[in-house]
Amino acid sequence: MAENKEYNKCLQSMYGLRRFGIKLGLNTIKRMLKGVGNPHEQFKCIHIAGTNGKGSIASSLSTILHEAGYKVGLFTSPHLIKFNERICINNKQISDSEVVDAYNAVNTEEKGDREPTFFEINTAMAFYIFATHNVDWAVIETGMGGRLDSTNIIKPELSIITNISIEHTAYLGNTIAEISGEKAGIIKNKTPVISGVKQKTALDVISQVAVSKSATVYHSGRDFKVRRNKNGTFSYFGINKTWRDMKTGLLGNYQVDNAALTLAACEILSRKKENLSVDHIRKGLLKTRWPGRLEVISKKPFVIIDGAHNLNAARLLGNFISDHLKDKKVTLVIGMCDDKPVDAILKCLIPVCDKVVLTQPEIDRSIPPEKIYKITKDMISDITIISDVGEAVHHAINSASENDAVCIAGSLYLVGEAKAALSKDNPEIFLA
Repeated sequence: MAENKEYNKCLQSMYGLRRFGIKLGLNTIKRMLKGVGNPHEQFKCIHIAGTNGKGSIASSLSTILHEAGYKVGLFTSPHLIKFNERICINNKQISDSEVVDAYNAVNTEEKGDREPTFFEINTAMAFYIFATHNVDWAVIETGMGGRLDSTNIIKPELSIITNISIEHTAYLGNTIAEISGEKAGIIKNKTPVISGVKQKTALDVISQVAVSKSATVYHSGRDFKVRRNKNGTFSYFGINKTWRDMKTGLLGNYQVDNAALTLAACEILSRKKENLSVDHIRKGLLKTRWPGRLEVISKKPFVIIDGAHNLNAARLLGNFISDHLKDKKVTLVIGMCDDKPVDAILKCLIPVCDKVVLTQPEIDRSIPPEKIYKITKDMISDITIISDVGEAVHHAINSASENDAVCIAGSLYLVGEAKAALSKDNPEIFLA
């Protein structure tokens, strides 16, 4: 009980740091890590930036490396239900006591002339824990942008930029070129880069930064590509390798594109004499799971949860519903935050659904469902407003027949609350 009390106290302290907002820069994290012996210098790592797909690729690489016998740290954000999800060892979230130990270690060190942000503390804790566990590899996802993100203190063996869309304009810039420059900030001297970026403007920026850093960049579609097969597998035509009949454990047609970046990364790691056989890669890719992203939690009725937390993700979810749930009556449970393109996201999702339940996650940036109703009432007639997320989700599922489908989407905060509510009914479905 005392340990649980200490854990809750640490979380309260960390969440209290949110009032300091987002402050990009590396000086604070440098001081914090120096105070605990620069743990980020004690393991090899892979750094991943981009708008979408970071978590899927990070989880895939972590699973593949673990399958190959390495001890692997995984740092991602945000968490869905519990803070510990952000820091994993061999794909298992750390314990409450490890959270306490790491927080106490990094929080006692000199932090400079300002209070650290929540994410800076979180980053320092992850690196401290990875060093404590003596991991062989750490797969690190950026929090925002790249150049001034607190994770950018690392010196990776490989950098990956998944894709780029307009996001976080207050911090990263208003154009694709400006945002690309921030994401490309993770590129290091003479360190290979893998890119899934498509826009010419973004490609030009990444290529220019890579040249300035003497870093070789491998572009999806130019240096490696995939071909989808009718049986659900795909073939990877890589930089030097060709691997056929590959399959990812993640749902969604777009996950094949993410898998292409993952396999390109495996090629680069193999060049560095890492012990990655095709069998390790194949098994690891198939075993990969990424909670809250096209995650199926029930078959009758078919219930799926997906953050769809930005416009591109909403488009992909809309395509999935249209392609795979077209024979079912679909109820959409949706709640959104005010920093997203609400109208555009709704236009991606509402037309492929039959009913909508509007709700509101418990975060200060969430939009009251009555406000979303004003937009949706002209798109669909069957609308229900239930502000409490748990009640909204239970209502949608209980109102659905065995042959219907329920999709819970619109915000990762919503997904986390939905999972928490449903896990009280059946904890076994949320082992991830």
